[in-house]
Amino acid sequence: MPGAVSLQRFTSDEELLTAFRMGFFGSAKSRKIKPVKRLVGTVEMPGDKSISHRYAMLGAIAEGPSEIHFFASSADCQSTLDCLKKLGVTIDRRENVVTIQGAGLAGLKPSLQALDAGNSGSTMRMLAGILAGQHFRTVIGGDASLSRRPMKRVIDPLTQMGARIESAEGYLPPLEIEGGTLRPIRYELPVASAQVKSAVLLAGLYAEGETTVVEPFATRDHTDIALEQMGADIGRHRRTIAVRGCARLEGKKVYIPGDISSAAFFLVAGLLVPESNLVIRNVGLNPTRTAILDVLATMGGRVKVLNVEMLNGELLGDLHIEPGTLKGGEIAQESVPGLIDELPVLSVLGTQTEEGLWFHGAAELRVKESDRIAVVAANLRRMGAKVEEFPDGLRVAGRQKLRGAEINTQGDHRIAMAFAVAGLVAEGTTVIRDSGCVDVSFPKFFDTLERVAE
Repeated sequence: MPGAVSLQRFTSDEELLTAFRMGFFGSAKSRKIKPVKRLVGTVEMPGDKSISHRYAMLGAIAEGPSEIHFFASSADCQSTLDCLKKLGVTIDRRENVVTIQGAGLAGLKPSLQALDAGNSGSTMRMLAGILAGQHFRTVIGGDASLSRRPMKRVIDPLTQMGARIESAEGYLPPLEIEGGTLRPIRYELPVASAQVKSAVLLAGLYAEGETTVVEPFATRDHTDIALEQMGADIGRHRRTIAVRGCARLEGKKVYIPGDISSAAFFLVAGLLVPESNLVIRNVGLNPTRTAILDVLATMGGRVKVLNVEMLNGELLGDLHIEPGTLKGGEIAQESVPGLIDELPVLSVLGTQTEEGLWFHGAAELRVKESDRIAVVAANLRRMGAKVEEFPDGLRVAGRQKLRGAEINTQGDHRIAMAFAVAGLVAEGTTVIRDSGCVDVSFPKFFDTLERVAE
């Protein structure tokens, strides 16, 4: 039976009062993490966020119904569904199956109120591509965190295509999008971004002719795959992706693989906690998302890939993890775009490697849900680790003993989960403040971790 003592909520009045005074109760509770001897068992991840967002949006503008199985349980993906409902799309959600009655390319309706993307940059940026092709005005905003995230990189290409977009000062949300007839463009991304690429390709569905995106580095290609699966005319050659406009998308039944970005926390935990024997089932293994496996293998991580199959154009399989000595080292800059979500937990892993870990080229982390470079560095220092911070990266020394500490998540789900992993191998108790922020991507994260902890 997993050791329940490793993960605890506050239980006494004294603890509650102390927590309140320390600011633990913003929008959610705090969690205590204690070191564990092993992680043992089989776990499944929530449906992939990235893929769920895309099939929901494409299902909304397709013809006929789409049935999406294992749709992500995250708050971010629910934000996408809520926005689509406000645009007149009929959606039924029963547990992990979402059924969408497609409205067609021209079937969306003006919302009577502003769309709320919540904390989801994916919702705002990608849905902006679809809204740019609508012959009506839409306002889309989000929570306080999303309202600090810059949108210029998506505003620029959509404006070039003919949409009129107004934003708050500094190109910040909310966005006011006046859509209409769009023209195709060839757009070279100044910074590798799957969200911006997706926004341009989705807008390209509303432009007569071929819209082309050129990437500086290959990013996740879930939009390309989903468009092909639903009948769009897609052309791909190395880092160039093109879509032909005015295609008729057809709704279909699809199955979403487990989210490898969520699996990353269990991969690292399974490698670090002694005596662990952990299996993660049905994880998405899209080659544009498996840089985490490549990096761990280079470091000496014992991760076996089993039972690989192809489903709806996406690879998936099982991962078997066992602990061992990890070398550490530099993460190559060209690998960083494919690891952007995993870098916080890899930084935690770096403290337990032989050589430490360092990386550059990740300035994008500064404008995520939090300034992840600064927040990771600050929290590692709270745990006694030596960290060097760069404008675009970090250097973490290896062979470090971590001590339990109070972790300020800044409301960032990936920070909360990364430092929960750190707490498993730290001396003493680690307190994760505002632990409820994990609902953004992995609502059952702490329950799943507790189930396999001994």
